[in-house]
Amino acid sequence: MDILLIILAGLFVLTGFLGCVLPLLPGTPLSYVGILLLHFSSQADFSTGFLLFWAAMVVLVQVLDYFIPLWGARRFGGSKAGVWGSAVGMVVGLFLGPWGIILGPFVGAVAGELLSGRQTGQALRAGFGSFIGFLLGSSAKLVVAGFLIFYYVEALLCS
Repeated sequence: MDILLIILAGLFVLTGFLGCVLPLLPGTPLSYVGILLLHFSSQADFSTGFLLFWAAMVVLVQVLDYFIPLWGARRFGGSKAGVWGSAVGMVVGLFLGPWGIILGPFVGAVAGELLSGRQTGQALRAGFGSFIGFLLGSSAKLVVAGFLIFYYVEALLCS
């Protein structure tokens, strides 16, 4: 049973890491499930504090991943129309594959700004901010998933 848990944990942790950049896979939650599976094997005994801390980090980066592109659009001079456009672009982008997820917030923010009467330069700046926000959110997910991979490997090597 331990071998099955360890193998499943490894698959979840690696799939979770890939899910940080691939659409429709909840990256960090999958990695966390991998850590939980490893915890239930005899190979690792993570503390309750450790598990709660990483659960909180997973929830935090998942939530922030939806809000950071909106913040980026606003931070780079976007109006409410640009922020709403970024949100709509993010949702529509989910259905258009990897490029839709990457470019959706950018295109949405630009479209929202242009529809509200802003100049092209201002609209592109807001779109760029949304794109930067997307990159920051994805980076945060990759960092958390990377730490969970580290703890998976450490548990296997140090016991």
